[in-house]
Amino acid sequence: MNTNLNEKETTFHFKTNIKCGGCVATVTPFLDAAKGISQWSVDTTDNDKILSVTSNGISKNEIIDTVQKAGFKIEVLD
Repeated sequence: MNTNLNEKETTFHFKTNIKCGGCVATVTPFLDAAKGISQWSVDTTDNDKILSVTSNGISKNEIIDTVQKAGFKIEVLD
C-alpha cells in the first residue's frame, strides 16, 4: 500500500459551466495533466454544475487557472 501520511488530501468544490459530456471531454485533458489532483468529477445534473477536486498539493487558484485555460467559467464554492 502506497500511503504518504505527510500530504493531506483536501476536496475543493467549484461552480462551473461544464454542462455536458462534451464539456467534460474538453476539460478532462487539462485536469488530468494538472499536478496535485488525486481525482475530480463534475456533477452535470446539478444546476451549479459542481466540480469536485481532491487536491494532493494543487491550490484552488491553480485549479481555477486550469479550468479557465480549458475555456470554462469557474468560481469557488467553499
